[in-house]
Amino acid sequence: MARRLEGKRVALTGPRRAEELGKLVENMGGIPLYRPAQGTVLLDDQALRSGIVDWVEHPPDWSIFTTGMGLDALFDMAQDMGVADQLLERLREENIAARGYKTVNALKKRGLTPIVRDDDGSTEGLIRGLAQHELRGASVLLQLHGDPAPRLVAWLEEQGASCRQLLPYKHIAPPEAELEKLLSDILAGEIDAVTFTSGPQVRFLMEHAERQGQLDALLEVLKGPVLAVAVGKVTAAGLYEAGVPRVLAPKEERMGSMMVELARYYAGEAEPLFAAPSGGDEQRA
Repeated sequence: MARRLEGKRVALTGPRRAEELGKLVENMGGIPLYRPAQGTVLLDDQALRSGIVDWVEHPPDWSIFTTGMGLDALFDMAQDMGVADQLLERLREENIAARGYKTVNALKKRGLTPIVRDDDGSTEGLIRGLAQHELRGASVLLQLHGDPAPRLVAWLEEQGASCRQLLPYKHIAPPEAELEKLLSDILAGEIDAVTFTSGPQVRFLMEHAERQGQLDALLEVLKGPVLAVAVGKVTAAGLYEAGVPRVLAPKEERMGSMMVELARYYAGEAEPLFAAPSGGDEQRA
């Protein structure tokens, strides 16, 4: 491979597919450092079971899915409850909206096609798609993606829809020692680049740094020499909002694309984006 990460130390903060990503870094000549900034995903069985029963017995006008993982978790639980076929039948009769290509693929795997999908992998893109439809008086079931979605819920309610929320999994922070290892490695310059694949990873690291009185120092280091890398624009936006001034992200939201973009950066073929101080469009470095 012409584009490589020769000798570069790349911190991987995501718990999912970490080994696969690490292998890719190694194949590109880099050194992967496993520094999880997000804990294991926990299912809330009781709430999930109740939500699925309510879904089957009182089907909504719209079902909105935000992650393929969440969709799979819902169907796994429905299968365990013996109502997966009923749930699938209900979905075939409903309007479906989806955020992200993984969600669309998970739906297609079950013979379902969304009539609305985002145009850029973001919640804002999903809202733009939904805005083309009349939602006043509609009942909506929203599958959350590990965290609350107040902006999307508020927008749906502003349109006159009633919204039920279902959280098939949630994000938790990893042990403090793991966050401290990541923070200390960044501050000591033991890392060349730190990658993020979700907003919670950013949040948990920033919250830990603030508790340690090191948030300003962390943000200063992330101006350079340590590069923050995001899997896509949604995670990049979370970094900007946290105060990280420059972020490298691929145009296509995929983990492999993120690593290729990082290799392009070190080859002088890609540049990070800087957050615009006024909240406008980002600017190239």
